[in-house]
Amino acid sequence: MPVIFAAHGAPYYRDGDGKMVPFDHGNPQGLTTLFSGLREWAKSLPRPRSVLMLSAHWEARPLTIGATRTVPLVYDFYGFAEPFYEVEYPAPSAPELAQRVRELVGDSQPLAEAPDRGLDHGAYTPMAAMYPDADVPVLQISLPTMNPRTLFDLGRTLAPLRQEGVLIVGSGFLTHNLRAVSVRPDAPTPTWAAEFDAWSADVLGRRDVDSLITYREHAPGVRYALPTHEHFVPAIVALGAAIDEPGETTFPITGFLLGSMTKRSVEFGS
Repeated sequence: MPVIFAAHGAPYYRDGDGKMVPFDHGNPQGLTTLFSGLREWAKSLPRPRSVLMLSAHWEARPLTIGATRTVPLVYDFYGFAEPFYEVEYPAPSAPELAQRVRELVGDSQPLAEAPDRGLDHGAYTPMAAMYPDADVPVLQISLPTMNPRTLFDLGRTLAPLRQEGVLIVGSGFLTHNLRAVSVRPDAPTPTWAAEFDAWSADVLGRRDVDSLITYREHAPGVRYALPTHEHFVPAIVALGAAIDEPGETTFPITGFLLGSMTKRSVEFGS
């Protein structure tokens, strides 16, 4: 299986016809095209037996395994209309995948369990776009640290799952500065966002581990692109899971929404 990093979009609701409608932030076109891009991307991927999800929206130390049964979603956002809190995504549980994660991580780091912790919007939003029938088992695990080297090594530890039909997904945004977003339909992309996006494409495309691990020190515009780092680091886990197998790196979705947020998503092919 390939490994992917997905720009996860925003919470959504389903209208009376069951159509998925993303929160538009006054700029519906960018989010609508991201949702449709995720759907088309999924059609081009091998169908996974299950998905292992690492979302920007769950940081917990030590590494924590989420629910292994279908439980309510985590609506980790505020001030939205009621329909956004009524969304369901009843993906099948993945207890066997949870056991494989325990086996692979083994004694390399401590593990915790959160059996009642459902999928957050960084997890269920891209999954609903990619697998709208909720028929692929999904297991979410936490980001146990913001340390790039540790996260890269975690990805490498999880890499054997690829041979078992598991799609490893990092979910976030390569640029994520909510103070810099603009709801103007014609909002320009700031120079720092464009430069950081281009740098990310180059480094991820070349699978340049050293540059990615030291991105905080060397990436152009990083302080503006990432006031906090949780939305970027799932890409480091993804590269770790891909690094030991040759393959092409592609960007199935590109462009910007809300001015400064790159939709760039990454596929590390096998």
